[in-house]
Amino acid sequence: MYNKPNGRLEVVCGPMFSGKSEELIRRIKRAVIANRPHHLFKPDIDDRYSLDHVASHSGIKMACQPIKTAQDIKNALSHSEPCLVGIDECQFLGTEVIDVIKELLTRGFRVVVAGLDLDSQAEPFHPMPALLAMADNVDKLKAVCARCGEDAVLTYRTAPVEDKVFVGAAGKYEARCRKHWGKSWIV
Repeated sequence: MYNKPNGRLEVVCGPMFSGKSEELIRRIKRAVIANRPHHLFKPDIDDRYSLDHVASHSGIKMACQPIKTAQDIKNALSHSEPCLVGIDECQFLGTEVIDVIKELLTRGFRVVVAGLDLDSQAEPFHPMPALLAMADNVDKLKAVCARCGEDAVLTYRTAPVEDKVFVGAAGKYEARCRKHWGKSWIV
């Protein structure tokens, strides 16, 4: 009972262009340097830079396993011993990912998730609020406001609004401070 590893959940969140994927890759690289087992996943809906790599907007990338659902993570790790598990763009996996992560934590895995905490309407992007509440550690990153250069904590969609889930990058989204996000945020 006491030899079982202690599970741990780390959440890296913030707006687009804040370095979430880069931070996730950095933590996985540390496991690689230490020769520790690890797994890296991302939803296959995110094919902006690569289907089988987690990639940052600055060009840093690392091989990963693309998945359709959170259940794919559970299936991939069903016979694995506890290790480091990274999940990028976790907001795209829906609330099903919460139970999968709970099970991994119970089994002793260290789980690091990266994702948007707020959508482009400045509303909580589920399932991230629940994961933030469950986390042992939260790193909320900031970007640089595309309008004034100050700290940005919000994502602004410059492309026409169609669906809530609209995977994009530069030219479709910008990081913005509260002052420049929209009229409802002007102080």
